[in-house]
Amino acid sequence: MNFDLDREHELVRDTVRQFALDKVAPAAEELDREKRFPYELVAELAELGLMGMTVPEEYEGGGTDTLAYAIAIEELTRIDSSVAITVAAHHSLGTLPILMFGSDDQKREWLPDLASGRKLAAFGLTEPNAGSDAGATRTTARLEDGEWIVDGAKIFITNAGTDITWGVTITARTGDDEISNIVVPNGTPGYVISAPMQKLGWRASDTRELSFQGARVPEGNLLGPRGDGFRQFLQVLDGGRISVAAMGVGLAQGCYDLAFAYAKEREQFGRPIAEFQAVQEKLVDIATELEAARGLVYRAAWEKDQGRPFAKTAAMAKLYSGVLSNRAANWALQIHGGYGFMDEYAVSRLYRDQKILEIGEGTNEVQRMVIAKHLGL
Repeated sequence: MNFDLDREHELVRDTVRQFALDKVAPAAEELDREKRFPYELVAELAELGLMGMTVPEEYEGGGTDTLAYAIAIEELTRIDSSVAITVAAHHSLGTLPILMFGSDDQKREWLPDLASGRKLAAFGLTEPNAGSDAGATRTTARLEDGEWIVDGAKIFITNAGTDITWGVTITARTGDDEISNIVVPNGTPGYVISAPMQKLGWRASDTRELSFQGARVPEGNLLGPRGDGFRQFLQVLDGGRISVAAMGVGLAQGCYDLAFAYAKEREQFGRPIAEFQAVQEKLVDIATELEAARGLVYRAAWEKDQGRPFAKTAAMAKLYSGVLSNRAANWALQIHGGYGFMDEYAVSRLYRDQKILEIGEGTNEVQRMVIAKHLGL
């Protein structure tokens, strides 16, 4: 067994880490405070090839593997979660369903703009009354004269309303007992996008509520076979959990970095607080659990790249990294003391950004349900 990253993965890690330090870090506090979408950073990320990393090169993607993608998301989240989730939601939820389930014509038409980062994509699953129970979808789509007529609502949708958003793939009931996935382009009459939602964290990312009031889209916008939507979005979520788990590791690492540096420079009782056993124990625990969480995330990514079953490992990675990120953010802020409660210290932003990692892409409780099923319970 060899746990070393190969040269390609090291290059991804080093490149994204430097970009995050040089470009994202100086802008993160201002973007968060102004709740401003990072258009300039997204354009630069697109130039680096990070917006469609695992999409084949024939569609203008990067042609890399899932492990490289997870490493990139981890490194971005280490500095700023809003930028990281913009990339992750676009790639894992917005773009990959088209690669996974789209026809050859759909791939040729839609993927180049998405994989290159010229346009952003969104995935609309959650509804006001269908969160963890995603099978309770109430949005409907009926076929009439060669068009799908969509009625319903989605909520908490990332990347749906930016100036460069291409469209959203939604789950909708296309029959009494069937769910299908349908692509709805932005600008479709009857498709209404709310103003940006006000959030505790991820303030620089785009989050909207969507409503469909007789929105008409071509019959050819059906993604995959009719009635296959439930199976499709479960597969999408399995892969998406790897990226959110990588975000958990990245945020915990960012918290550790900040807490470690502060503990070395902050003096109380005549010496740096890093010399006190209570502070050392917290840093040691975070460092130890980071190694365990990163190992789970990388294993899930590796399993996916090997074509092996990965859903259980992905759920475990997402659960464990989310719980760890909670502890790491809490301990890091505690080590900062009163300064950590002030917004000019980055740890306060990481603290606010953390909580959604235990909710989005399936709550901790849902992850345990998924894992229990895989264990045969």
